Amino acid sequence: MNRYNYYYNNVPGQGLCRNNLVYTSLINQNKTEFVQWFHNDTEYHRGQNEVMDPVLMEQKWQREVDMLLMMHHNFPEHIPNILELDYDNKKIIYGIDGVDFWEQSHTVGMDAVLPNWRAQMLEILQAHKTLGLYKYSLHPSSYFVVEGKLKSVNYFFCYHKSEPFITVQDHLSHISYERRKYLLPKMKEMHIDINVPTDFSSLQILCLESFRNNYPKDFIEAAIALYK
Repeated sequence: MNRYNYYYNNVPGQGLCRNNLVYTSLINQNKTEFVQWFHNDTEYHRGQNEVMDPVLMEQKWQREVDMLLMMHHNFPEHIPNILELDYDNKKIIYGIDGVDFWEQSHTVGMDAVLPNWRAQMLEILQAHKTLGLYKYSLHPSSYFVVEGKLKSVNYFFCYHKSEPFITVQDHLSHISYERRKYLLPKMKEMHIDINVPTDFSSLQILCLESFRNNYPKDFIEAAIALYK
């Protein structure tokens, strides 16, 4: 792995956990470069690999690249600096200023890490909406703080409004078992069938509802309002 090591989140009460369910996360020693490596690495995922089909991994890689470049072209201020796009090895290397937003906030809270994170995150969601994008990977670990600005990654779980609707069932590999505890009851409440293709806006609201345990109520309510 040369200058990169596996990147894990040190989750309170759980210890070191993989940073992502789909790809393999890498970071350099100085924590100035983060790598999304769309590779099924059993050692990193510790035998709990979610995406083992190489065809599906290729699709996730291509979606990450396509949506990321769309953001880069239209709203470059909302994503980290892309240092390298390695198509041969399916790696994206970003310039960062330390570990991800969630990791930084574990002991001090989000407001201490970035006082205006709510406004910045809503601005990113508004950018997605402007482009007709619906991004369902919204965990705080999907953001980095670079020079005081919130930056978004993880576009492998993102769709454009022109695409066919999707089902939740086809995307369970992207959704942790912990998240499903919140997601499945909300699906029942919102009358969303796991096997029925559902419009992207409803799924975006469902996604935000499932993150109520990760974000303050006022932020979730403001984010949901964008899609109503």
